[in-house]
Order: sequence, then C-alpha cells, then structure tokens
Amino acid sequence: MPLLRVRDLAVEFRTQQGVARAVDGISFDLHAGETLGLVGESGCGKTVTGLALLGLIPSPPGHIAGGSIEFMGKELVGLDDAQMRAIRGRDISMIFQEPMTALNPVFRIGSQMGDVLRLHQGLSRKQARTAAIEMLAKVGIPEPAQRIDNYPHELSGGMRQRVMIAMALSCGPQLLVADEPTTALDVTTQAQVLEQIAKLQKEFGMAMILVTHDLGVVAETCQRALVMYCGRIVEDSPVTELYATPRHPYTAGLLASIPRLRNERISELPVIPGMVPDVLHLPAGCSFADRCSKVQAICRTSAPLLKKLPGREAHVACYDPN
Repeated sequence: MPLLRVRDLAVEFRTQQGVARAVDGISFDLHAGETLGLVGESGCGKTVTGLALLGLIPSPPGHIAGGSIEFMGKELVGLDDAQMRAIRGRDISMIFQEPMTALNPVFRIGSQMGDVLRLHQGLSRKQARTAAIEMLAKVGIPEPAQRIDNYPHELSGGMRQRVMIAMALSCGPQLLVADEPTTALDVTTQAQVLEQIAKLQKEFGMAMILVTHDLGVVAETCQRALVMYCGRIVEDSPVTELYATPRHPYTAGLLASIPRLRNERISELPVIPGMVPDVLHLPAGCSFADRCSKVQAICRTSAPLLKKLPGREAHVACYDPN
C-alpha cells in the first residue's frame, strides 16, 4: 500500500476573468522512503499540488475541485482545519520556497520551532528548546545554542533555509514536501542543503516530494519524476529512464535546454517554440499541441491519457511518444 495515493486531483482558482484550473486531474502514488521529483516550468501547477497535499490552498479564491488525497490510508480531502493541523507538521511537513516569507520576522527562531514541538510533541518549553537546539545542530547550523535566539533577518539565506528544514523535520514526519528548497541560494550552498536533506531523509526514513524546475537537482536526488505541463502530468518515469529516453516531446525539450559544454564553450541552447497557453482558456486537446513538432489532428481535439508504455516503467500522455 502506498504512503500517499492521489487520484484525479483538481484545484481551481476563481479570478475576475474566470475560473483557472491550476491542477487538472492528476494521479500518482508515493511509497515510504521514496523521493519523487515534481518538474515543470513556472505556473505548471507544481507548488499548488504540494500545497493541496497539506490543505494549504488559500480559500478564497482557491479550492480543491475534485479528486482524492489518501495519506496512510486516511482521506485528507474534506477534513476541517483542526483535523488538518493535527496532520500538518507532524505527519506531513513542507519546506517553503522562500524562508524569509515563511518564517515570522518578529519572533526568534527558537520561539517558532518551539511552537511546533509543543503542539505536536507535547513538550514543555524547556524540552522544546533543547530539542530545537539538537535539530539545528543536525542541519549543520554552527553554535545552535546561540543561533536559536536570533531573528530570521540575522541569519544568511542558507542558514534560514536550514532553519526551515529543521522546523519541517523536528516532529519526524512520514512525508516531506520540499518546494524549490535551493532556488534563492548560491551553487555551493545549494549542494550543501541538498546533501543535508538527503542525509536527514535517510536518517528519518521519510518519503519526499521535491518540487523543482531544476532537472539537475532531480537527477541527483530523486528515484522517480513527474513532469507537469498546464496542470497535468505528461510523463511519469524513473529518473534513469527519463534522462536516457524521454518519451514526451515536452520532456525532451526540457532536457535539451540544459546548458552543455562543447569544446570548452557553452553551446547554443535549444528552445521550445511558442508560449504556454493561458490556463483560463486551455485548448480542447493536448495543451502542448501548439508547441509540438509531432502534433497530429487528434492532438487538437482530444487530450491524451497518461498510459504505461509497453515494456517500460514510464507512463506518458502522448499519442506519439518518442
């Protein structure tokens, strides 16, 4: 039985121009200890998917329009705020994309971590402070006994992100959702943070969903990847198979656009032609049809279903997979 089972999940946002379907009927499973990459361009629905899993879709204007999110055998869609708060932080945690907006600027680090530990672990203030210091040390923050009394603005970007990791893991969750955890960091700090997350994931034995647009990070950390486009999953594949033989034209285009050195110079980057369609006015068929070099007549009238390829582990939503 999978740890997480998502079926036909749809998330909509009401705007002045109409209803935007940010996530459009996606389905996937995640098993205990597995690392799953959620990949795609900005606006494809990756972050909204992560927020939906934790019941954090802002309402209004957003809401889960349909589908099922089953975690450890329990249905999460339809739970009230109190029931979700009991799960959020204890069983499912999230590392947010920008720690300066996720951390409260007027409270010390220790106070914010202590609130989580007292709520979910029932610790006293003294016990929570001790546990928070131990967790800060685990994520590689120097002098944690002093840093715990700092405000967020007194820490560097890398250290703030480590605090977010420590807070997310402090209650030993079964599932961690990491939303672009290294976007705002320099390359050296990115590598350190990813190494720390991987180490702690192994130590805690938790599953992880890594939301990112960085295919290099996915190759380094994930066993499986879901490629999203316009709110739909267009390819679900083991990472090794995805990189060796991408089956969807969009996946192939993403991989082709990774910078490569040739003759000690970066070669000219291929681009995917055209623009991402407006989610308020999606085409009737495949959302990628106007940008695809292999488009057929059926692509413009009927959206392809995500199907398993014969003799492969990959699932692809395409009428003419590579």
